[in-house]
Amino acid sequence: MAPPLPPPLARLITTCPPSALALAAVRATVPTTATPVVVPPPSKSASATLGRREGLAAACFAALTLSLSRPASAAILEADDDEELLERVKKDRKKRLQRQGVISSSDKEKGYLQELIYTLSKVGQALENDDLTAASSFLGPSTNADWVKNVNAAFAKLSTSPEEKTEVDNFNSSLTSLFRSVGDRDIESSKLAFVSSASALEKWVGFAGLVGQLKGL
Repeated sequence: MAPPLPPPLARLITTCPPSALALAAVRATVPTTATPVVVPPPSKSASATLGRREGLAAACFAALTLSLSRPASAAILEADDDEELLERVKKDRKKRLQRQGVISSSDKEKGYLQELIYTLSKVGQALENDDLTAASSFLGPSTNADWVKNVNAAFAKLSTSPEEKTEVDNFNSSLTSLFRSVGDRDIESSKLAFVSSASALEKWVGFAGLVGQLKGL
């Protein structure tokens, strides 16, 4: 028994007139050296109808020919695409497992990040009350404070992608502005710098795969 036709070809066959299918079958079996038979032209009254039928038949025959002559290279390319996709899936899974392993072994670093969230929360509450003195006490004297160093150590261990490293840079830039603005007693600039710092941290947490593992965000 012949194998079933692929769906596109099967649909095409059902839409073609029998004459087109017959023509395709005949052309597939008759030798190319056969002597052509000269058929008298149809009358003018039938030429329009025949023209339409012949046009449809020719279109269907061409489509059938194209479908039947589909190169084997197309199937090979599809197989290559499948293999490439499978390889990407394997690599992504490997990276994800490696990431999970790093996160699982980084309890100390996650503790540093949790301390950062608590510190920023207190600073934010102070700024909301326009209390720059309290905000300064929570931040510390400068970006050389121990909690800032610890946070950057955590960033260094847990940041692997370009997106994560970009957000680390954004966070540190905003945090420096926050220290400066609080020291200058500029409440509006301090609030803007705080929002930028918190936003960069939140994006980094998402990129790093730590969503749900840190409280307070």
